[in-house]
Amino acid sequence: MFVISGATGRVGSAVAAGLLAAGQPVRVLVRRPTAAEEWQVRGATVSVVDLRDRAGLSAALEGATGFFAMMPFDLTTTDLDAYAREVVDSVAGAVQDSGVAHTVMLSSGGADLPEGTGPIAGLYLMEQALAGTGTTLTALRPGHFQEKVGDVLEPARHEGIYPVFSSTADAPVPMNATRDIAAVAVQEFLADPTRSEVVDIVGPSYTEREVAETLGQALGRELQVVTIPGPGWRGALMDAGFAPNIAESLSELYRADEQGRLGPRGDRSVPATTELATTINGMLDVVNA
Repeated sequence: MFVISGATGRVGSAVAAGLLAAGQPVRVLVRRPTAAEEWQVRGATVSVVDLRDRAGLSAALEGATGFFAMMPFDLTTTDLDAYAREVVDSVAGAVQDSGVAHTVMLSSGGADLPEGTGPIAGLYLMEQALAGTGTTLTALRPGHFQEKVGDVLEPARHEGIYPVFSSTADAPVPMNATRDIAAVAVQEFLADPTRSEVVDIVGPSYTEREVAETLGQALGRELQVVTIPGPGWRGALMDAGFAPNIAESLSELYRADEQGRLGPRGDRSVPATTELATTINGMLDVVNA
């Protein structure tokens, strides 16, 4: 039995679907009972549990041979560090309590750094905690998600603007599609490794200007790339509705990225091949459906 957290999100849902397609027994974890029926129809069992509930999570992991773990970022919390520690303590404790043999964790580039990376610092804590539970840990560290264009879809569609939180839109960076990350997770589960390792997932590289061009082509309009240098990040994020503490944390993340601190430094690297245009067209098909 493989237990999958984040089953209502992009990566977790794709991991669960991939394992079901491979004929594997799957239990998905959801926070809302209304999300259960869809997965039951698809052949999965369902546990309704919050990842901060150690006892409930331990019960959901009972008998599992593999667990897909992740940090569900809550950008509404007043204390990101305290929230991360609460999730980490619960997840690591439940993994240890239940004796799960293999844990695949959705981590991130930069999760080897204990500080200075904004919300990624919580993933550092989770990697460290899970490594001490006795589980075989496969930590997946992708870089940028191609699906991040969804965050700027509205200003792009309605105002013709593509905002970039950087001093330049011309620095190429690897970008991964969700489905490629999920495919690696499924492969790792089915391989059933006996030693822990960190796996970098490296997708095709694009500049933000190229992303804007690809998105503009899909939308049928030219987009104006607007770069927002570091001094303007916090204010722009607060103008977008983020609380000051969240704006500061995200600014720290953007700064680490711009400084090249989030690059691949794992034990091995796996290439991801999905092209950006494929991801964008698929997202727009869903939005326009």
